[in-house]
Amino acid sequence: MSKQQSDQEWLAQLEAQSRKKQESFMKGIAAKLNRPRVREKPDHPYRGAPDFWNEFNWSLDNRIHQFTMNFEAAGGHVVHLSNMEQVKQFITEKAREMSAGRILRQNQEMLDQLDLGSALPNTDIAVWNENRETDWRSKAAEADFGIVLADYAAAYTGSMVVLSSKDKGRAVSLLPTVLIAIIPVERLKTRLGEILVNFDMDGRGNLPAGIHFISGPSRSADIENDLTIGVHGPGIVYALIVDHM
Repeated sequence: MSKQQSDQEWLAQLEAQSRKKQESFMKGIAAKLNRPRVREKPDHPYRGAPDFWNEFNWSLDNRIHQFTMNFEAAGGHVVHLSNMEQVKQFITEKAREMSAGRILRQNQEMLDQLDLGSALPNTDIAVWNENRETDWRSKAAEADFGIVLADYAAAYTGSMVVLSSKDKGRAVSLLPTVLIAIIPVERLKTRLGEILVNFDMDGRGNLPAGIHFISGPSRSADIENDLTIGVHGPGIVYALIVDHM
């Protein structure tokens, strides 16, 4: 008998022993439930969310209110602004208040109009992947502020969704001390299902490398439930809902 045959027989013996233990375990559960051992999978006539949930939708005002309540309950901050000029003013004031020396933002056309360089001439403001020779992950780790444009937001869960791409590095939202996410009001949905269906429609081959759901600042807890903020990501997160981009 060759060594290969011997190994295969040994593996087959281990598998048989494992299946025997599995069968004994399942029979034990069935006996405790006082019913026969189930050997066929149950019928599953319904797939996905029920119709009443797919039809559930809040008004815009309620979406803004519910998102604010849920996001702030998780430790985040929400500000409702009219336009990008107010966004620029908010970021400028926060940068001065927190003495932010380094800001990193996504390379997005909507964010170009902020023109933060003119408002903060003494601050190092970088645009993700603008220079291919830069170590952008290190740049993000050193940044005081990370500024992103949220792709979606869900009011029911108080979550923002940020996708990654070559111009939207995931590090922009994950590594800076403070995250500022701008949410165009038309991207604020009621349910996560309204957002997830878009990924299904795009297909697996077209999914981005990163799909990040952000519901407030980074929160970490050990086995004793000792909660710490900001260990694995931004400790301060602002969601800016904007009516007109």
